[in-house]
Amino acid sequence: MPAPIRLRELIRTIRTARTQAEEREMIQKECAAIRSSFREEDNTYRCRNVAKLLYMHMLGYPAHFGQLECLKLIASQKFTDKRIGYLGAMLLLDERQDVHLLMTNCIKNDLNHSTQYVQGLALCTLGCMGSSEMCRDLAGEVEKLLKTSNSYLRKKAALCAVHVIRKVPELMEMFLPATKNLLNEKNHGVLHTSVVLLTEMCERSPDMLAHFRKNEKLVPQLVRILKNLIMSGYSPEHDVSGISDPFLQVRILRLLRILGRNDDDSSEAMNDILAQVATNTETSKNVGNAILYETVLTIMDIKSESGLRVLAINILGRFLLNNDKNIRYVALTSLLKTVQTDHNAVQRHRSTIVDCLKDLDVSIKRRAMELSFALVNGNNVRGMMKELLYFLDSCEPEFKADCASGIFLAAEKYAPSKRWHIDTIMRVLTTAGSYVRDDAVPNLIQLITNSVEMHAYTVQRLYKAILGDYSQQPLVQVASWCIGEYGDLLVSGQCEEEEPIQVTEDEVLDILESVLISNMSASVTRGYALTAIMKLSTRFTCTVNRIKKVVSIYGSSIDVELQQRAVEYNALFKKYDHMRPALLERMPVMEKVTTNGPTEIVQTNGETETAVLETKPPHSGLQPGSQANDLLDLLGGNDITPVIPTAPTSKPASAGGELLDLLGDLNLTGSPVSAPAPQISQPPFLLDGLSSQPLFNDIAAGIPSITAYNKNGLKIDFSFERSNTYPSVTVITIQASNSTELDMTDFVFQAAVPKTFQLQLLSPSSSVIPAFNSGTITQVIKVLNPQKQQLRMRIKLTYNHKGSAMQDLAEVNNFPPQSWQ
Repeated sequence: MPAPIRLRELIRTIRTARTQAEEREMIQKECAAIRSSFREEDNTYRCRNVAKLLYMHMLGYPAHFGQLECLKLIASQKFTDKRIGYLGAMLLLDERQDVHLLMTNCIKNDLNHSTQYVQGLALCTLGCMGSSEMCRDLAGEVEKLLKTSNSYLRKKAALCAVHVIRKVPELMEMFLPATKNLLNEKNHGVLHTSVVLLTEMCERSPDMLAHFRKNEKLVPQLVRILKNLIMSGYSPEHDVSGISDPFLQVRILRLLRILGRNDDDSSEAMNDILAQVATNTETSKNVGNAILYETVLTIMDIKSESGLRVLAINILGRFLLNNDKNIRYVALTSLLKTVQTDHNAVQRHRSTIVDCLKDLDVSIKRRAMELSFALVNGNNVRGMMKELLYFLDSCEPEFKADCASGIFLAAEKYAPSKRWHIDTIMRVLTTAGSYVRDDAVPNLIQLITNSVEMHAYTVQRLYKAILGDYSQQPLVQVASWCIGEYGDLLVSGQCEEEEPIQVTEDEVLDILESVLISNMSASVTRGYALTAIMKLSTRFTCTVNRIKKVVSIYGSSIDVELQQRAVEYNALFKKYDHMRPALLERMPVMEKVTTNGPTEIVQTNGETETAVLETKPPHSGLQPGSQANDLLDLLGGNDITPVIPTAPTSKPASAGGELLDLLGDLNLTGSPVSAPAPQISQPPFLLDGLSSQPLFNDIAAGIPSITAYNKNGLKIDFSFERSNTYPSVTVITIQASNSTELDMTDFVFQAAVPKTFQLQLLSPSSSVIPAFNSGTITQVIKVLNPQKQQLRMRIKLTYNHKGSAMQDLAEVNNFPPQSWQ
C-alpha cells in the first residue's frame, strides 16, 4: 500500500478546493484512506494519519473513529507518537465517553516517566479532560509532582491540581502541604500557576480561606511578591510594554481581593501595596490600565481606607477620559457599582460622566445615563435634569423610554418645587410623550390635583402645549383631563405665575372637539376628551347647548366605548339634570398609595398595555368591584377572577356620593374604563382573616414548596398551608429574594386566578428586596377553591432596579396536587 500523503500536502490540497462540495469530497476520500490504514494496523503511518484526522476535526468534520488510535499512540514508546496521541485525546475525547478511562493506566505510567516532557504531556491531558474517576486515581501522582524541584513540572502540576479540585473538591486537603513552599519559587511560571491554585482553593472552601489568612500568613507573601514586581528593574523575559509580568500582577490582585473581603486584618496588610500599585503603574498602555482596573476592584471589595477608595474612584475617573471605548465602558460600569457606597467621591466626576452622554457608542451612552440618574440628588437636581432633558431630546428612540422613566422618578424624589416638578414632566411629555411609561398619565394627574395653587398655571400651560399638535397622546390625555377639571380657571384668566391668555369657552370646546375627530387620537384619548367636554357643562355657562349637541352626536359612534359614555351622559342631561352639578364636581385632593392594590389598563398611543396605578386614579369614581375587574384585562383572557382588595377603597368625598345608587346602570367615571364588574361574593374568611394572627390552628400535612419565578436575579418561592377544617382554602406564602448586587426597590406583586377561584392578597412585609440574598420579602395569598380544581395563576411583578423600572408577567401552572386536591 502506497504511503499516505503528509499533513502539509493535505492542507495544501484542501485549500485548493473552490466549493464546499469539492472540499467535502476531498475529506471523504482521505477519511476512507485513513480508515483502511487503521484496519490494516499500519503502525508506521498511524501518527501521520491521526495528525491529518485532527486537522479535519478542526475543520468541523467527524473524526470519532480515530479515538482508539489515539490510545494506541499514547501507549507507544516514541515521544513523537505520544505527543500526537495526547493531543488527539484532548481534542477527540471527553469524560462523557467511556473510552477515556482506558488511558488512565497510560497516564499513570507517563506521570512517573523519566523524561520531563512525557510527564508534561500526561499532566496537560489530565488537566484538560480528566474525569472525576481519573482524578481520584491519579491525584497522588499529581501531588507528588507538585513537590518536585523541577519548575517545568511544578507549573504544569499546579494547573492539573486546579482541575482535580474542580472535579473532586474533597481532594483539596491533599494538596495543602504542597502549597506551603510554592510562593517561595523564583520562576514566574510556577508563581503564576501557584496563585491560580491558591485562588481556586480559597474560592471553593471557606475553611481553606480562613487557614491561608491565619495560619499560612498568605497576604504578606503575596504583598512581598507584588512589591518585588513593581520595584524590579527591566527584565526582558517578563516585560510587557514596560511593565514586569502584568499577568502575575493581575492574578495576585485577584487573590488579595478574595483574602481581604470581610477581613479587617488582611485588608490592612494590603492597603499600602495597593496604594503603591495604583500610583506607580504606567497608564499610557493598555497593560497598565488592566492592572489598575484589577487594583480598583480589589480596593472596592476589601475593607480599605477611605482615602484609598477615593484614589480608586479617581482612577476610574481618569479612565473616562481615555480614548479607548472599552476602558470608558469598564469605568462607567465600575462607578455604577460603587456609587451607592462612595457617592460623594463619584460626584466629583459628574461633569465627565455627563459628557459621556454625548458619546457615539450606544453601550457607553446607556451606562452613562444609568450612572447620571444614580448621581441625582437634592443639590444638583436642576442641573442634572437640564442635561438629561437635553439628552432625551437628542437620544436614539431605544433610550427614550428608560430616560423618561428615570426623569419621572428623580423629579418625584428630588423636586425643589411643585411648579418645577410639573414643568419637568410636561417637558418630557412634550418631547418624548410616545415613549413614557404607562403610569405617567395617572401620576401626573395626581400631582396636578394635589397642587391646588398651581391649577390655573397648569391648565394654561397644557392648553398652549396641545394647540394644533395631538401627536403626543399622553400629553393630550393629561391636557384633556385638566381642561375638564379646571376649564373655568382657563377661561377666567386667573393665572398669576405667568401672563394669562384670553380664551373663550368656544375656543376651549374647539380644541376638545378637534381631539375627538383627530386621526392621531387613540380611543382612550377620545374618551378623555368626551368626559372633559361633559365636565365643562358644569364649569361653562354659555355653551351648555353646544355640549349637549356634541354629546348626543357621539351617542351613535362606531366606537363602543365612546357610544356608551355619550348615552350615559345624555341620560344625565335628560333624566338626572338636577344631579349633574354634584356628580361632575371637581376631584378632591388624593393621597398616593403604594400597596399591592388594584391595577388598571392604561393605553399609550392606542396600544393597550398594563401598568400598576400607584395612585388612586383621579379621573375615576370606580367602585372596588370595578377596580378589581380591571385586573381581568391586565392578565388577559376572560376566565380570570380578580384580586379582592385587602382594604376597602374609599369613595371620593363628593356632595353627589349619596346619589350614586340612584344611577345604578350609569358609569360615572371621568376616564375610559371597561364595563362594570359583576358583584363578587366573598366568603366570610376572606373578610375576617386580615389580621396578623395565624389563619389555621389545624394545619394539614406538609405541602412541597415551588419556585414560581426565577429571572434576572429575582426569585419567587411559594410555600403552602391548608386547613383540615377549611379544605377549600389554601394559604400561599410568597418569598421574594434578590441575588444581584443592588437592592430592588418599590417591589409590587400581583396575581389573578380563574373565575372558579377567589383570591386575596395581604400586604407585603416590605417593598425593598435586599441584594446578595441577604433578606426576603414575604406576602400572604389566600385562595378559595370550592370545586377542588387544578390551581393556575398569573402573576405580575414590578420593581425598580439599577435605576430602571422593571416589569414582567408570568404564569404559574406547577402547583403541587396537595395544594388544591
